[in-house]
Amino acid sequence: MKITITGSLGNISKPLAQDLVQNGHEVTVISSSNDKQAEIETLGASATIGSVEDVAFLTQAFTGADAVYCMIPRANYFDPNLDLDAFTRTIGNNYAEAITKSGVKRVVFLSSIGAHLEKNSGIIQRYNEIEAVLNLLDVSITFMRPTSFFYNLLAYIPLIKSQGIIAANYGADRMIPWVSPNDIALAIADEIVTPLDGKKVRYVSSEELTGHETAQILGNAIGKPDLKWVLTTDEETLNGLVNVGMQPKIAEGLVEMYAGLYNGLLAADYIKNKPAVMGQTKLADYAKEFAAIYNQK
Repeated sequence: MKITITGSLGNISKPLAQDLVQNGHEVTVISSSNDKQAEIETLGASATIGSVEDVAFLTQAFTGADAVYCMIPRANYFDPNLDLDAFTRTIGNNYAEAITKSGVKRVVFLSSIGAHLEKNSGIIQRYNEIEAVLNLLDVSITFMRPTSFFYNLLAYIPLIKSQGIIAANYGADRMIPWVSPNDIALAIADEIVTPLDGKKVRYVSSEELTGHETAQILGNAIGKPDLKWVLTTDEETLNGLVNVGMQPKIAEGLVEMYAGLYNGLLAADYIKNKPAVMGQTKLADYAKEFAAIYNQK
């Protein structure tokens, strides 16, 4: 198959490209950086350089593909001028237009757990909106809804070093469904080559752990077996995010999302439609990578 993927050589797109190339597919990777071209080609894929904010470029990149993988790039939450809602909405609409104009008929879109919610989901509310837009297209689409990414735990390294704890308004004694980017990549690779007629939602998760279990695994990996997960209030969490420089509006959206995870709202549809098989990578595996990064800081 001819497959075009967005996301450059990110945490999901790189292993996805590797898997697809190894299985004999003709892969084109979209990247906004000329610096990535050589590395993309080393993987055995072709590189096309441009921005997903450019509909004409996207349309050209998608034209002739049997299938495309679309994702929303990570934005800088510390940029005071970023309008996250507008950024996400624009790219989602660009994908819809480029898919239509290019004539591609098979799409995999990286959405999120909680995308079933029209409100009270914080910064991921736009994924509900994008899914609704893409649902109107006359193409076959799989909406991938991964759970909480392992690598988001890296954000707690400064707090662990300064106070010896992980503190958040979710977790603690309640379940967090975690996922490895490698497991997401494998699930996308499976979906994108599988024929589909219509629309489908697929959740991806690697392991379900409480916050306390999460802290214990990470603590053991970094030589702090007594590491604790401390539950904080929404206000305390918001103040902490703003104090480290995060844009206040985005911080509020994160806090609302975390609160939804803690009270069960965010994961309600996931609980009803869990993947039949959990991913291969467990937190104990990822903890080795976490520890290496922790020890470098």
